[in-house]
Amino acid sequence: MGITGSIKLASNENPWGPSPKAVRAIRSELFNLHRYPDGSCYSLVIALAQKLGVDPMEVVLGNGSNEIIDFLVKAFVQERDEVVTSHPSFLVYQKFVQVRGGINYVVPLRDMQHDLPVIKEMVSDKTRLIFLDNPNNPTGTTIAPVKLYQFLSEIPETVIVVLDEAYIDFADKQQRVDIYSLIRNKAGRCPVVFLRTFSKVYGLAGLRIGYALMAREVAFCLQKVRPPFNINQMAQVGALAALGDEEYYERTLSRTREGLGFLCREVDHLGCKRYPSQANFFLIDVQGNADLLYNTMLTKGVIVRSMSAYGFENFIRVSVGTEEENKRFIKALADSLVELKYV
Repeated sequence: MGITGSIKLASNENPWGPSPKAVRAIRSELFNLHRYPDGSCYSLVIALAQKLGVDPMEVVLGNGSNEIIDFLVKAFVQERDEVVTSHPSFLVYQKFVQVRGGINYVVPLRDMQHDLPVIKEMVSDKTRLIFLDNPNNPTGTTIAPVKLYQFLSEIPETVIVVLDEAYIDFADKQQRVDIYSLIRNKAGRCPVVFLRTFSKVYGLAGLRIGYALMAREVAFCLQKVRPPFNINQMAQVGALAALGDEEYYERTLSRTREGLGFLCREVDHLGCKRYPSQANFFLIDVQGNADLLYNTMLTKGVIVRSMSAYGFENFIRVSVGTEEENKRFIKALADSLVELKYV
């Protein structure tokens, strides 16, 4: 299109980039690229375990949290086994199950929330996994902890519930659950796996590194299907340095909250309906065809995500950007809405 200087607010990325400490650590490691990385990721696993108060044997690392989803499906799902997910949700869950020959049972969201009563009804003796992204992508909603604890108490212990917490850093603290009691629970409750990532708040999406927290017994099964050297050396040293930069982490959260507040106020002024979010993105009902609006904004050099592929024909999803990017988005959205006569 001949456009220069475009901005991307479509992939829920950290617009400020990684911690400078992570960048320096990566640069210092460049001269060691002729060596294989540490296959056990010892230093990073120990650092994560200490920071989160878990045992190192309860931590599994992946090439992005995507790879850990793949591990879970490979380890526990055979042909014709069943997996329950929600819609809309992170599409990767269903893709890995399809590849394995499993059966996906997909439960529509209710009022933008995971429909836990219906999900529970879908569980059978063939169910192996339940995936719940919390906060949900693309809605940004979270499950109230009291409802989640109740749900988990009613799921058979033969089923693993996977809580994908890729965006949990952005959520209010009262919306979070106690990972320790859930991964160590021996009272007959179902096993719980927590997925986390360095791609979002830590700004390391390009390095592809994620991790999961779970009971030792579950982790042991995942380690059996984990390939050697799945985490490259740059990802290991970058994640380790980012994990230790608490000041940059907190600054990113503060900037995100400020940016989200600004965007919500401005979208309200434009007459669109937007939805509350516990993540670094939010949904906007543009009251017209989202694909047309996406293409119109694209001509202005602003990239957002149309939700039509998720069945939300009039919705776009927008990530929080820098202050300048947020202002440019609002201007492009306002102009596009007028051009398309949506509001």
